[in-house]
Amino acid sequence: MTGRGVAPLRLGARTLDRFAVMAVVNRTPDSFFDRGATYAFDAALTAVGAAVEAGADIIDIGGVKAGPGEEVGVAEELRRVVDLVAAVRERHPGVIISVDTWRAEVGEAVAEAGAHLLNDTWGGPDPRLAEVAAAYDIGLVCAHAGGLRPRTRPHRVAYDDVVADVIRHVTAEAERAVALGVRRDAILIDPAHDFGKNTRHSLEITRRLGELTATGWPVLVAVSNKDFIGETLGRPVDKRGVGTMAVLGVSAWLGARVFRVHDAAGARRALDAVAALRRAPGDAVRDVRATL
Repeated sequence: MTGRGVAPLRLGARTLDRFAVMAVVNRTPDSFFDRGATYAFDAALTAVGAAVEAGADIIDIGGVKAGPGEEVGVAEELRRVVDLVAAVRERHPGVIISVDTWRAEVGEAVAEAGAHLLNDTWGGPDPRLAEVAAAYDIGLVCAHAGGLRPRTRPHRVAYDDVVADVIRHVTAEAERAVALGVRRDAILIDPAHDFGKNTRHSLEITRRLGELTATGWPVLVAVSNKDFIGETLGRPVDKRGVGTMAVLGVSAWLGARVFRVHDAAGARRALDAVAALRRAPGDAVRDVRATL
């Protein structure tokens, strides 16, 4: 799939024609960033409300920490995410609900509960997940983790050309999903910064993100407070906000469409400023001022 124009992106009843903020809400006791602040059901639901109020277009619900940690089986992941999806669907009918999972069993349950998007950050370890997206007519994120098993970290990972490897994998996964019946306008590709990659790889992907957007598939970037930002700037996880906003701005300028973040309000302002700068000069000055 190639194209110089903006590819359509339709999730649920919405067509996303602006930079879309995807707010992270994790029902995990050991999240690398919030350390379990939204693990309790009521805390998670409150966080969803705050993100929607801050301008989030998509809520990304996760039930398993991405990194190594305590084993979380299918039953426990279901317990953490299904009821929250249903509650968000009821309370915030206008928001797009995404679920961060690589498991088809979980994908099917959250689709039944009202999810609009399955966010497989591990690059397709369960090929049945795309079948679930097709069966329920919902969206799918096709990511690249370099063949890494879920919840493991890379060790001395190497690529001849990391961007070429990413493009080859995610476009193949996207085309496979289409062949299974997933709508083209409900598929995103994600280079998955830091997943199966070191800091040098993640920086290279960011610099060359335009090569991913040139494929014509809508690109999702999930860089919020990640290790490559911390290592580059020498900052701990709770001091990476400014670096995150810088990477978001570069990614938006290079054509990314969806941005997975912990700070929905800050991301909304930053992305609105980039959008204004891309418009006519006179309009841009007024629009940038309005975002500040």
